[in-house]
Amino acid sequence: MSQGTIKKITDKGFGFIDGERGDIFFHHSAVTEGNFESLREGQNVEYTEGSGPKGPRAENVRVSE
Repeated sequence: MSQGTIKKITDKGFGFIDGERGDIFFHHSAVTEGNFESLREGQNVEYTEGSGPKGPRAENVRVSE
């Protein structure tokens, strides 16, 4: 799994992670533990890098221990 820090969260149900290879998009449906509303900017997360219709995206997003 890749690691990063939540850079930005929007009120529209998506955000961006400052990841190992730059910024990566994530959608609220990609959060696997907890819920999207509990995430905060600056939190460390783990994710799997996948691809979406507009390019790379984070999948299986969860807060790092």
